[in-house]
Amino acid sequence: AGDLFDKICDHLNLLEKDYFGLSYRDHEDSRNWLNLDKRMGKQIQNLPWIFNFEVKFYPPDPTQLQEDITRYLLCLQIRNDILSGRLPCSFVTHAMLGSYLAQSELGDFEPEEHGSNYLSEFRFAPNQTHELEEKVCELHKQHRGQTSAESEIQYLENARKLAMYGVDLHQAKDSAGVDIMMGVCASGLLVYRDRLRINRFAWPKILKISYKRNNFYIKIRPGEFEQYESTIGFKLANHKAAKRLWKTCVEHHTFF
Repeated sequence: AGDLFDKICDHLNLLEKDYFGLSYRDHEDSRNWLNLDKRMGKQIQNLPWIFNFEVKFYPPDPTQLQEDITRYLLCLQIRNDILSGRLPCSFVTHAMLGSYLAQSELGDFEPEEHGSNYLSEFRFAPNQTHELEEKVCELHKQHRGQTSAESEIQYLENARKLAMYGVDLHQAKDSAGVDIMMGVCASGLLVYRDRLRINRFAWPKILKISYKRNNFYIKIRPGEFEQYESTIGFKLANHKAAKRLWKTCVEHHTFF
């Protein structure tokens, strides 16, 4: 898997490759990351070899990326996340991000060249309306003179402030059997119920993460008024899902 990944990075002329990975869908249509140290045939059985080259670790501060190509690929990934509904945005944010994309890909707004509905073919929101396109056009006009690279930095600066930026979601149930989502990100573990964040465990607060059968456990450091550490358990759909969440946590914690 590592050989394939290196070939892709060479082809893209990508040096900052640590942020990226290769994913595939299993029989249950869950996303899994290829282990780059193992043979592909050992990891994927009885499935076609269809891989996605994706951002695996979203940098909390994208301006620290060294190369334009890395920033460009991160922009493409975020655009994908927005179009697929994985990264929800408000109307105002859709318009702002759309205007930076337009500047980056189409350059300065030119009335003769761009006409009235030049954005109708340009996808930047999952349910794009004429009203949204008008707002993007209005903002696009204000970015005159910005280079593609500058627009991409502005795009990333605004996208990274979104609540769900870089959050890898996993379906689970809490100890009371209520449906929740577990989110893994650069800063730690997040718990959501009905799309609202109800808990957050920063990496320094977590002493240990483990899984057993379809249960996933986190052991929490005692607070300043507590004597003992506490363990919180969550239920996942099956053993594989629990292991996948555990592995995602380990990899994010190691990386960040």
